[in-house]
Amino acid sequence: MEDNNTRIEPSPVGWKSNNSHSHHHLESQSHKIHRHNDMLPSTSILLIIIPIIIIILLIAIALLVVMLKRIQSAKHNGVRSKSKSFINNSNCMFIAHSTINIHSSPEVKGGCLHGHGGSSERMPQSKLRGVQVFTYKQLEMCTNTFSEANVIGNGGYGVVYRGVLTDGTVAAFKVLQREGKQWERSFRLEVDLLSRLQSPYLVELLGYCADQHHRLLIFEYMPNGSLQQHLHSQHKQSKNSLNWGVRLRIALDCARALEYLHEHTTPSVIHRDFKCSNVLLDQDFRAKVSDFALAKIGSDKLNGLISTRVLGTTGYLAPEYASTGKLTTKSDVYSYGVVLLELLTGRVPIDTKRPPGEHVLVSWALPRLTNREKVVEMVDPTLEGQYTKNDLIQVAAIAAMCVQTEADYRPLMTDVVQSLVPLVKTCSSACPSNSFRCNQTVSPRS
Repeated sequence: MEDNNTRIEPSPVGWKSNNSHSHHHLESQSHKIHRHNDMLPSTSILLIIIPIIIIILLIAIALLVVMLKRIQSAKHNGVRSKSKSFINNSNCMFIAHSTINIHSSPEVKGGCLHGHGGSSERMPQSKLRGVQVFTYKQLEMCTNTFSEANVIGNGGYGVVYRGVLTDGTVAAFKVLQREGKQWERSFRLEVDLLSRLQSPYLVELLGYCADQHHRLLIFEYMPNGSLQQHLHSQHKQSKNSLNWGVRLRIALDCARALEYLHEHTTPSVIHRDFKCSNVLLDQDFRAKVSDFALAKIGSDKLNGLISTRVLGTTGYLAPEYASTGKLTTKSDVYSYGVVLLELLTGRVPIDTKRPPGEHVLVSWALPRLTNREKVVEMVDPTLEGQYTKNDLIQVAAIAAMCVQTEADYRPLMTDVVQSLVPLVKTCSSACPSNSFRCNQTVSPRS
């Protein structure tokens, strides 16, 4: 019984051995746990940082793509913006200060205006050209090194040469010789404006040159020169004068040109220097308006006032513009009235050689325009009675309205066009053979 109840005590050596092994195992497990706990924060940080880096890279790539698209879009859109335009090229480098929203605009490539122009929606146009950029050497070849034999005009702005482009097109090369900021601005404006305007009643700009200090404008060639050369040349003779039918057609063409500028562009364009010498005649004596160096972009409001420096030619300036500097489209209407008086009388706007009281054309003509008897006496004697009295009275009435002292009393150019159209049609049907052509062509340099 004692043997069965006897307890066996564990061996001290065995216990110590088992205890040592257990302790070693616990230490190993503890070490693994500590290593696991040490690795956990590093892994968590990496799991957080890597997505953030990926997101940042994606955002940077997206921003880069957007910037590239904007740059590409800016290149395609060209130089125009709502406020200012940059034109930057090896041969053309300037800023267009007056940007307008014209119904038809040229294609713009590489920061310069060239290529094929857009089509006009409102005005008939037989041919549209791109505005090309030329180097000075190219233009020297076109004009035989600007030979004096090719000079067709000379004025305060510089010299105009006749030349031939490489495609065989005869053109007029206007060399601007003045220097300074004002003339540079005028050059910029004329290039920017004429490259956007598309009308058969405006002289077409074919190209320009802004090579180093050279500034040239290349226009379509008008073989019969300016209206001033035909009306006021010192060598003018009766047989060389413009007949009545031609004068009516010229008056209508000029009226359509100003109608387009005032009422078919947004905002309106004020020529500001409309005069006889800026009316050029093609081979058929059809008139086109030129020289937009002093042009002004008008207000969006109808006949909105613009305060500006008084620039232009004495004798053609509207009274309110000359005295206050307030410019409107009605200022051009006044200038048109003066040109109409020149066509009617053959006189220049200011002539100090005439008797007292006849120095200023408008002042002398205005009281006579509404007098049926006196209006006949004031007609250019070279016309030799080619007109009917009824037509004469109607033209005189139009001129009288255009040169009214008060701008509000002057008509819109649309009204002038509508008044002249039936007169031109009547004259054309009455004299179809020679209504719109002179008996003899006068040289542009006469």
